[in-house]
Amino acid sequence: MPRNRACFPTRLPRLMNMTTSQGISDEKVDWGKIEKRASSVARLFLDRVTSSPDAEAFRFPMGADEWIGVTWKETGDRVRLLAAGLVALGIEPEDRVALVSATRYEWVLTDLAVMCAGAATTAVYPTTKAPDVTFIVADSGSRIVIAEDTTQVDKLIRHRDELPDVSKVVVVDGHGDGDWIIGYDDLEDLGRALLAENPDVVSERMASIRPDHLATLIYTSGTTGKPKGVRLPHSAWTYEAAAIDAIGILGPDDLQYLWLPLSHVFGKVLLTLPLQIGFPTVVDGRVDKIVENLAVVHPTFMGAAPRIFEKAYARIESMMEDEGGAKKRIFDWAVGVGSRVGQARRDGTTPGRRDKLMHPLADRLVFSTVRERFGGRLRFFISGSARLNPNIGKWFDAIGIPVLEGYGLTETAAASCVNRPHSNRIGTVGRPVPGTEVAIAADGEVLIKGPGVMTGYHNRPDATAEALTDDGWFRTGDIGNLDDGYLTITDRKKDIFKTSQGKYVAPSATAATFKGICPYAAEFVVYGEGRPYCVALVGLDPETITEWAGRNGLEHASFAEISQDGKTNGLISTYIDELNLQLNRWEQVKKFTIVDRELSVESGDLTPSMKLRRKVVVDTFSDSLAGLYD
Repeated sequence: MPRNRACFPTRLPRLMNMTTSQGISDEKVDWGKIEKRASSVARLFLDRVTSSPDAEAFRFPMGADEWIGVTWKETGDRVRLLAAGLVALGIEPEDRVALVSATRYEWVLTDLAVMCAGAATTAVYPTTKAPDVTFIVADSGSRIVIAEDTTQVDKLIRHRDELPDVSKVVVVDGHGDGDWIIGYDDLEDLGRALLAENPDVVSERMASIRPDHLATLIYTSGTTGKPKGVRLPHSAWTYEAAAIDAIGILGPDDLQYLWLPLSHVFGKVLLTLPLQIGFPTVVDGRVDKIVENLAVVHPTFMGAAPRIFEKAYARIESMMEDEGGAKKRIFDWAVGVGSRVGQARRDGTTPGRRDKLMHPLADRLVFSTVRERFGGRLRFFISGSARLNPNIGKWFDAIGIPVLEGYGLTETAAASCVNRPHSNRIGTVGRPVPGTEVAIAADGEVLIKGPGVMTGYHNRPDATAEALTDDGWFRTGDIGNLDDGYLTITDRKKDIFKTSQGKYVAPSATAATFKGICPYAAEFVVYGEGRPYCVALVGLDPETITEWAGRNGLEHASFAEISQDGKTNGLISTYIDELNLQLNRWEQVKKFTIVDRELSVESGDLTPSMKLRRKVVVDTFSDSLAGLYD
């Protein structure tokens, strides 16, 4: 196994803009965990059940305020029944089983059962529209669909004629129709009956799985055409889990809170880690319950998209603004002390004498209270899916909860790079995980090579050839740079635009900066392709802007009315002015308009992982953008 490095090899599709190897030899890596990793996710799961059968595996909500904990053995017993049920329905090795559900315990059970049956999970977001669900299920060749409820089943019924390969639909929350649709309990009953006849049927399936067998099909968002199915084998997931385990940032005593969409690659990799390491995971996909749940379950780490951190930061800052007076002054003083102490730590220097003396007081008066709102035990957050504003990262670091930004794509099984708690370089996405190589092409595109990279796009040899070089490098489509082994992502290659003055603008970087400045902004879309100057769409955060409106004579106004009010325009204008002071002249936003509704997943503006669908939003509000140039 070659040692990890951020490298610049000679065999690349374009000349490199750097030629010096950037090693990270200072990191301690347990290479044995990578070299001896399990042959499949099914084997990884079985080994975990065998080694710690009575330890808590998962915890999930039941009703309004009850939490149910299950052991690895209890999880294993149900997975075995479900896997046998799939075999009883005729599922063969590497057949696809589509799973259309929100994040919940049954998603975990089903996904594991599919892989223990030797099949592969086709992951489908529950918010996906019926025509796209139909396309994904049909294109993947899925033979069975596991649907969360009647809402998802109805999507399939409306397009049944287009799904000739689907022999059965299994509904988790609901009942069968005696024909095409059966209940989740019915699937378990089928498994129970088959195991009574052949107790070894699941074990035999698991033993036959090879590392290169397909484990997961995840379809990309498809904002520029039909979604593409990314083929990820068992070896990609077992490698990712072993590589993270090898750097020692997590242990069996940790407790994960997992709310991310498990149909997304970020959520999926966080679901694989406990199989490798053995820590329990709290599973609850209700986004509106995140902060409340953190205070109840007291996790030690959690993965999230930047929007979660932006909202938490904006909420706390807004609360302090409302308090005003002495509380506000003490809060700002404490954050100042924490920020300077944190910067000194990151620089490897000693804080000033006064800050060193005052930091324990700041922690006792302010930071400990803030940390309690997040459960009181968090060692760190993990941020992925989009760019995190460095100022927000520094703010969280100041209060004592580091945010470890990472980087990866669906095509690389998520975790290609990640910051470490002991070497967190804010503003970067960290260093490559052991066994993964990162390079920068001549035009700045980030290239990745390693065991986590997909085998290709399903039924799309043309797209596969375009994305993968002959010697296995994946063209990410992101622009970035390497410094001392740390990767910084600038923007998506396709999102960077050139003004009519010939100047290039990276809109995501500007957006991240603005959202770190303005607590009332949920999204900020910079536009200016072929235009003389940049303009922007501003999407407001409903919670913070409504609170502000209540203090400024707009307490009875609707969201749309607030967004179009002159006072709101003046408020946002002050933050735009502050933003422009940090930008080059050609990057500055000369005009803006505020969107009169919330940008959301339901409206198609955001992906289920809360990442902006830039092209969709630009197309939707094209008239508003054009009007800014009149």
